[in-house]
Amino acid sequence: MIRICFILVLLFAAAGGATAEPKHGFAVLGSLKYGPDFTHFDYVNPDAPKGGRLRLWYNGNFDSLNPFILKGHWAAGSNPFGVDGRLLTFETLMVGAADEEDSFYGLIAGGVELAGDGQSITFILRPEARWHDGSTITADDVAFSFTTLKNKGHPVYRVLFKDVTGTDILGPGEIRFNFAKGVLTRDLPATVATMPVISKAWYTEHDFTKTTLSPPMGSGPYKVDKVDPGRSITYALAEDHWGKDLAVYRGRYNFQRITWDYYRDRDIGLEALFAGKLDFREDFTSRNWATKYDNVPAVKDGRLIKETLRDHSPSGFQAFFLNTRQAKLSDRRVRQAIGLVFDFEWTNKNLFYGLYQRTYSIFQNSDMEAAGAPKGAELTLLEPWRGELPEEVFGPVYRAPKTNGSGNIRSQLRQAKRLLKAAGWHVKDGKLVNGKGDPFELEFLTYSKSFERIIMPYVRNLEKLGITARLRLVEPAQYQRRIQEFDFDVTTFRNSSSLTPGLSLRSAWNSKTADMAGGRNYTGLKSAAVDGLIEKIIQAKSRKELRHATHALDRVIMWTHNLVPQWFKAAHTIAYWDLFGRPAIKPKYARGVLDTWWWDTGKAAKLGRK
Repeated sequence: MIRICFILVLLFAAAGGATAEPKHGFAVLGSLKYGPDFTHFDYVNPDAPKGGRLRLWYNGNFDSLNPFILKGHWAAGSNPFGVDGRLLTFETLMVGAADEEDSFYGLIAGGVELAGDGQSITFILRPEARWHDGSTITADDVAFSFTTLKNKGHPVYRVLFKDVTGTDILGPGEIRFNFAKGVLTRDLPATVATMPVISKAWYTEHDFTKTTLSPPMGSGPYKVDKVDPGRSITYALAEDHWGKDLAVYRGRYNFQRITWDYYRDRDIGLEALFAGKLDFREDFTSRNWATKYDNVPAVKDGRLIKETLRDHSPSGFQAFFLNTRQAKLSDRRVRQAIGLVFDFEWTNKNLFYGLYQRTYSIFQNSDMEAAGAPKGAELTLLEPWRGELPEEVFGPVYRAPKTNGSGNIRSQLRQAKRLLKAAGWHVKDGKLVNGKGDPFELEFLTYSKSFERIIMPYVRNLEKLGITARLRLVEPAQYQRRIQEFDFDVTTFRNSSSLTPGLSLRSAWNSKTADMAGGRNYTGLKSAAVDGLIEKIIQAKSRKELRHATHALDRVIMWTHNLVPQWFKAAHTIAYWDLFGRPAIKPKYARGVLDTWWWDTGKAAKLGRK
């Protein structure tokens, strides 16, 4: 170890960066909770037994096990942007702790070293790290992963790796990532540390750019066991997994098998739970949660448990996203008018049983939400953009207007009509038309039938403005294609938000991603102010600086009226059969089911399950 450290010191000195002894982890803005000798995370049972199975549900279908490219509809558990954001079959260099905001600990990499000038990060790979075929994971694999993902992978990777200039292989188990000079690199160490590592040998024989239902070579705690395309996928615990005794894995990933069964309808998925065909389900439909469980015999007698778990993570941002690439939605006044007639209070009272709150921030349920009027450091960040921004940005924080929940929204309709008139639209023969006589038509695109009951009352309110609005229900594959091509007027998305937002904001809101096929800038937002504030967030050196910048960005985006905010609840509403053991402590920033619960053979026997 001394010899390795000495070599590293020499290498880094030659590269011009000051160095220190390699560490077991790093924190982006804070400090590490767990020391170098920690044996397991506090939120696990280190002695949890391995075995049993977990059967879950997923809405839609899938046709590919290649989660790294734009093509195809990825399977649950093999999707870095999907279920829990976790790739069960692939490892990363380091892994985050679910009870810390921005700490990362060694996985494939046993040691990490940040250069003193912030221009690079070096990883020392564990010699025991192995692919599922038993071959060693090398620095060459890591370098190949970076180059391939950046140049051939999903467009999101190009955004994330924009300021990573390349890698230097320092030995079979040592690799350095270099960052663009002059760019503050706060997020880049975490970005490369959590990059999925893929096998160079496997992809030398297989085309990375193609969809496939043949499982790619992996190194994670699970292997793909069985695939029924579009219907189900099962993962089996990798026998003798190389990392099972690491501190970051002890007590985690305890189920022998994990299966996702696919259902095209949420109600059918719920019936599958009641019939015992599923073991666990998080319910995102308030009507079901309020009305469909309590009279089920298994719920009454305690065999099927209904529970609400507190969610301390940012709730993400769910809204109707308005596609400003469409000429009819390019005027802010038009978008504001459309937003005015979504009656959340009526919807929450009559359809959601009062279970939700109105969303008002892209950083909902966190201290990164804007509040009050901008002042101090936040106002200083906004001032350079005053000429570009709506005057409202410099006043009270955005809040959607409230109704009394009666369904009577005459005040909102009057205001909306004034805005539409000012934008050049008027009513003729009951239809809203522009100066050329073109009617205003609006399509809500969705693949989920459960949204019909929510959208149709909104459609009726829009019709009171003379807008011809309709709901378009399509298959998931068609929906994905149309979204990738920005072929929609209005649709619903839920943008997740991390505890330490940074580079991912470029993908969601930056001008350069507005026209990038497959990108996540769904509204087509192009704003120099937004671009500048995102960079301030990325450059923040402290939590205080981060909050000032997120408050400013939140304020600006909400006042664009590109979005019609929907709803949130700071909780997970879950139901599960009484088959499981679980740690005494829930991870603060995660649900924890997939990786910290375990199969309880005694409970399973009582229910007659094997």
